[in-house]
Amino acid sequence: MSALLRVAPAPAPLRGVVRVPGDKSISHRALLFAALANGSSRARGLLQGADVRATRAAVEAMGVEVADDGDAVIVRGTGALAEPRDVIDCGNAGTAMRLLLGVLAGEPGFAVLTGDASLRRRPMGRVAVPLRSMGARIDGAGSGTRAPIAVRGGSLSPFPHTLDVASAQVKTALLLATRREGACVTEPGESRDHTERMLGAMGATVHRVGGTVTLDPVHTLDPLDVVVPGDLSSAAFWLVAASVVSDSVLTLPGVGCNPTRAGVLDVLRAMGASIEAHDAHEVGGEPVADLHVRAASLRGVRIDGALALRAIDELPVLAVAAACAHGETVIADAAELRVKESDRIARTVAGLRAFGVAVEERPDGMVIDGRGGLPAHAAAYVDATGDHRIAMAFAVASLASRGGGVVQGAEEIGTSYPSFLDDLRALAGDAGVAWG
Repeated sequence: MSALLRVAPAPAPLRGVVRVPGDKSISHRALLFAALANGSSRARGLLQGADVRATRAAVEAMGVEVADDGDAVIVRGTGALAEPRDVIDCGNAGTAMRLLLGVLAGEPGFAVLTGDASLRRRPMGRVAVPLRSMGARIDGAGSGTRAPIAVRGGSLSPFPHTLDVASAQVKTALLLATRREGACVTEPGESRDHTERMLGAMGATVHRVGGTVTLDPVHTLDPLDVVVPGDLSSAAFWLVAASVVSDSVLTLPGVGCNPTRAGVLDVLRAMGASIEAHDAHEVGGEPVADLHVRAASLRGVRIDGALALRAIDELPVLAVAAACAHGETVIADAAELRVKESDRIARTVAGLRAFGVAVEERPDGMVIDGRGGLPAHAAAYVDATGDHRIAMAFAVASLASRGGGVVQGAEEIGTSYPSFLDDLRALAGDAGVAWG
């Protein structure tokens, strides 16, 4: 059995400053795109979590030199990737595997990608199938739709792709696969646009008209000096915690506020949260601001359509906010949650019920009956099944509860937020957070 994380109710309002780690999505792209550039790139503020370390190890395995330089990382790109000598282990990083599939499909050579037990269960067909349609040779478990997955790359025949589900990872993989020939991808909704922004900053020409993204042929990518903003998905835990723990006031400096993924801010503000953005500016083409949040009385809302897409990673902790709100919250159009590191719909519903919340599970989401707080008086038991976002969401719920909580399977928190427990202890006290 995995270790238990015990979190007591917050003994006092949450007050102070929390600097969340670098954005995970941007960190993956900074390393991989720099590896494809001609020359040395510098990235500061990279997330140091396990997922991003997997991407770093992957590009190093393909002949790219990566060196630490104080608080920065130097990536000496050569414009192409060499054939790896061994299997590339992506750990738990779905972003790393999907983006690498795209890159490797268009590079001469052979590579095999694998990952941990969780990643080997996650679907890769949405990337592999369109790549095969362009001539890529890809095989793997589950009829080639799951890792371990083998890629023999080479010249591809690009043509426009229309995605059934908007996905920044799939979009990016397809753009990278035929970047030398040009690419065109149409989505039913607007997924996060970190790829388009970063490729544009590296000299590529990217067009967006409606849901269609077109990349002109890229013969070379320029090196980039990038500062990675704070991860809004990590900030979401403190935005919710400060909103639902009485009299709390927190400041989160330097958080990325890219509108294509800022659904969590829109949802919380619609619920009545008090969140202000100060010192708004851009860093490397990405909007950044200092976020100030105060406790507030929340109300139930509907989260669906494009809004659900822009808040997809934050929906578990938004469900905790909904449980502490007054009135019904409906989460819909979020079936994607079922194929994340865990079935996040099922795990979130089970966690809320452990805290005494009335919640109805639906195929694409849930309906939460918010009663202004978490009813359970005794410590709630939640099994996160190794999913970092589920574990952190219910650590937040424990802070806002009457009896605290016990979270099993929380070891993977370091995947996206290595300092989460340190920040939790700094805000809630050492005695209130313990393993065992």
